Amino acid sequence: MKLTILGGGGFRVPLVYGALLTDHAEGRVTEVVLHDVDDSRLYAVARVLAEQAATVADAPTVTATTDLDEALRGADFVFSAIRVGGLEGRANDERVALAEGVLGQETVGAGGIAYGLRTVPVAVDIARRVARLAPDAWVINFTNPAGLVTEAMSRHLGDRVIGICDSPVGLGRRIARVLGANPSEAFVDYVGLNHLGWVRGLRVAGRDELPRLLADSDLLGSFEEGRLFGVDWLRSLGAIPNEYLHYYYFNRETVRAYQQAEKTRGAFLRDQQARFYEEVRRPDAAALTAWDRTRAEREATYMAENRETAGAGEREADDLSGGYEKVALALMRAIARDERTTLILNVRNRSTLSVLDTDAVVEVPCLVDANGAHPVSVAPLPGHATGLVCAVKGVEREVLAAAESGSRASAVKAFALHPLVDSVHVARRLVEGYTAVHPGLAYLG
Repeated sequence: MKLTILGGGGFRVPLVYGALLTDHAEGRVTEVVLHDVDDSRLYAVARVLAEQAATVADAPTVTATTDLDEALRGADFVFSAIRVGGLEGRANDERVALAEGVLGQETVGAGGIAYGLRTVPVAVDIARRVARLAPDAWVINFTNPAGLVTEAMSRHLGDRVIGICDSPVGLGRRIARVLGANPSEAFVDYVGLNHLGWVRGLRVAGRDELPRLLADSDLLGSFEEGRLFGVDWLRSLGAIPNEYLHYYYFNRETVRAYQQAEKTRGAFLRDQQARFYEEVRRPDAAALTAWDRTRAEREATYMAENRETAGAGEREADDLSGGYEKVALALMRAIARDERTTLILNVRNRSTLSVLDTDAVVEVPCLVDANGAHPVSVAPLPGHATGLVCAVKGVEREVLAAAESGSRASAVKAFALHPLVDSVHVARRLVEGYTAVHPGLAYLG
């Protein structure tokens, strides 16, 4: 079975390949093709993968190419994890937004809109090529903003594109762990959009254990979200929000922390990864050792400003191991082998959330089998969540309209309607600022 990884020179590709190395069953991935527009990054990541596979007798073969069509032909699965504009683009997204006093995070607020505007046209081109060159392939999208990009690709691939994210997985795992439950035996009642969702229940053997957590102050304050949001706020919500909702619920404090930080997250990762890729290019470098060291630092500093603002302390050791690669592998297994499972995924809504139309991509538990991912029926969203979900979905639709038409007015509207952008004048200045620093937004007339 052939897996093509788009963004194959990306830093987190070894996580995916490492997960593949643990799979020895019939029907597994035997061929991995890495595609990237940067051949030097491809070379560096291929070296890491070679060291990972050194002691594995039946490791999947790895080839690398900068030819997208060549990479896609004959693929059974396509894993898309591209970053249009690179980490320099992310750093610019943050800088332009913070100069206007609004959030520049890569998936939330102004930064997420800018990232989406330059990513959607590229993702749509990929979707069209997949439909033409590998019509039977399944596309697993991790490219951010994951829900928005998945929806853009679904207009050309239908249900054969499925978005994944590690945030709901990590959240469910932390809740189960603090309740003394086995995460693999718990059903997580999670609903929303990508990076905008809530855990409303955690059922073990048919019993919802979340009320027990919400009633126990010590338990509730003992894990990351309890420290990040505060016990009282979680009880007010009656649910556990995805960590990215901290940007909404504590926006003013977070923007101030980012403005005062020595470096933004994008600038930190840009500089950190530049050092890694430079080191691995040396013939005598221990590529896997360098990657492990860099990854550990990356994970430990994740959302550091938010945790500092909330006084949440350091991340727990169990949360430093990633997770999206495990979701990707479980998804591929379920489809390729009909190993039925339940996963939280980004898929077309159909009739899952009545407040959204059938084609809107939502993030909900899904039953997965050989025919793809099927969203599970969920209870209606509470009022506070309905308003936020509908507002952000409306913004996403304006981003898609702008990307399709090249309309600058639609781009301004997307920024102006976002709950974290507080002025139409700011929205106009954001569009001016982003088009000035991103050549990929030249299409906006």
